[in-house]
Amino acid sequence: MKASNSKAEGWLRVTPAGLYCAPGDFYVDPGRAVARALVTHGHADHARPGHEAVLATQETLAIMKVRYGEGAGRSHQPLAYGQREDIGGVTVWFAPAGHVLGSAQAVLEWRGRRVVVSGDFKRRPDPTCAGFEVVPCDVFITEATFGLPVFRHPPDAEEIGKLLRAQELFPDRALLLGAYSLGKAQRLIALLRAAGYERPIYLHGALKKLTELYESLGVPLGDLQPVQALAKAELKGEIVMAPPSALNDRWSRRLPEPLTAMASGWMTVRQRARQRGAELPLVVSDHADWDELTRTLEEVAAPEVWVTHGNEEALVHYARSRGFDARALSLLGRGEEEQEAGAGTGTAEAAS
Repeated sequence: MKASNSKAEGWLRVTPAGLYCAPGDFYVDPGRAVARALVTHGHADHARPGHEAVLATQETLAIMKVRYGEGAGRSHQPLAYGQREDIGGVTVWFAPAGHVLGSAQAVLEWRGRRVVVSGDFKRRPDPTCAGFEVVPCDVFITEATFGLPVFRHPPDAEEIGKLLRAQELFPDRALLLGAYSLGKAQRLIALLRAAGYERPIYLHGALKKLTELYESLGVPLGDLQPVQALAKAELKGEIVMAPPSALNDRWSRRLPEPLTAMASGWMTVRQRARQRGAELPLVVSDHADWDELTRTLEEVAAPEVWVTHGNEEALVHYARSRGFDARALSLLGRGEEEQEAGAGTGTAEAAS
C-alpha cells in the first residue's frame, strides 16, 4: 500500500514509542513512558507505567493504580464509553472492546476521517465486562493474536463443563486452575458461577488484589477464599486458582495431588499445553479467534485495515482477498502472550 493512499498515514504513524497521533500529540498504548497516552486496557503490554498524563476508562485507571501505584501516571483523566474529548482538534472517544473490565477501542476522528484502534478484543459474551461494539470507520487497526484458521475457540460453557466433570471424577485431588491475574481469573470465576457452581473458590495471593478490585467495581464473584485458609487435606476436590507461574513451583506442593488445568487460547496447541504441564487444557481466551476476527472485519467494513499484535500476515492475506486495503503494522512490545506477573501487580502480563 502506498502511503499517499492511506486515510490515516499523514496523521497517525508508528514510532519507536508506539502508535502516535501527530495533530493531537498523543500515543495510543505506547510501549514506553510518554507525555500523553491513551490506554485501551490494563494489561502490561498496553498499559505501561511512567506516563505524564493518561486517558482511559475509569476501570482501566483503577487497574493501573492497583498494578503500578504511583507509577500509574502523573495525571489521570477518565473517559466513559461514548464520551467525546477534543485533543488538539482530534475527537477521541472509547467504545467497549469486550476484552477485560474497562477495555476499550480508541476511536480517533480528525478532518472527516475516523480511525478505530481495537486494542485487544473478543466477541463472545463475558459476564465481567462490557461487550464489543462494532464502530464503522475509515481505518480499522486490529489485533491478530489468534489470527490463524486453526484457532477456533469452543464455547466457554463446554470448557467449564470439562473442569466440573474432572472435579467429579477426581474427588481426592485439588483442581489447580492456571489463569492470568487480570481478566481471565475473574472471567473463569464468573463462568463457574453461571454454570451453577456455588462452592468457595480458593485463590493464590497473586489473584487477590485484582479480584477484589473487580468486586469493588460491581462484578459479583461469589465466595472466594485464600488458599492458606484450609489445611492440605481440606482442599481435596476443591477448585484452586493461581497464576500460570505458580502451577509447577514449590507453592503447588501445599495442595493434595493437584490436577493441573490451564485456561488459555493457546491450549489449542498441544505443545503449549505440555510446556505448562497442563493435564487438563481448557481453551478459554480473552482474544478474538479466527472466525471472530474475520467477522469483525466484515462488520466494521473499514476500507483500510492495519493488522498488529500476533499472526499479522495471515489476517492481512485474508483481508486483501476480501477486497480490503490491508497491511501489517509492527508495534514493538507486542505479541508475547505467555508472560505473567508473579505478584499480580503487573510488570509483564499479557492475557490470552
